[in-house]
Amino acid sequence: MSERYSFSLTTFSPSGKLVQIEYALAAVAAGAPSVGIKATNGVVIATEKKQKSVLYDEHSIHKVEPITKHIGMVYSGMGPDNRVLMRRARKLAQQYYLTYQEEIPTPQLVQRIANVMQEYTQSGGVRPFGVSLLIAGWDMDEDRPYLFQCDPSGAYFAWKATALGKNFVNGKTFLEKR
Repeated sequence: MSERYSFSLTTFSPSGKLVQIEYALAAVAAGAPSVGIKATNGVVIATEKKQKSVLYDEHSIHKVEPITKHIGMVYSGMGPDNRVLMRRARKLAQQYYLTYQEEIPTPQLVQRIANVMQEYTQSGGVRPFGVSLLIAGWDMDEDRPYLFQCDPSGAYFAWKATALGKNFVNGKTFLEKR
């Protein structure tokens, strides 16, 4: 039934869902597990760095990336989609710095990246990003850490701790018990 609705980004299925978003979320759920944990003095983000071949140069694969000196990002899902968003995040952060002569606050960067992700859910000729992001940052003005999750739909959430990717339900359950 949903096959009739999967080609157009802006056509809702009878159940009220955009099927392309469901496909993007499936790509995230099949991706490597990623975890983020916020403490009072910082944030830890981690992921599994599994190589598909022993022939890969282990230093050429980066899953945890800096955006600015105080903001970092990890992903679950499709690596090429992450690279596009990572470059866009760095560009947005640099534009903010050139305009205001200070580092972009983490919540503002998250909001801007989420806007980019949301635009790809309704624009012709593109598909939603098949990646969810965990963005960790330290706010120098407020002297506190942040941990956000951005989903392919453009929705974003602040977390104390969360998990993405394969077995994310088990990961979240484990974190909730701690």
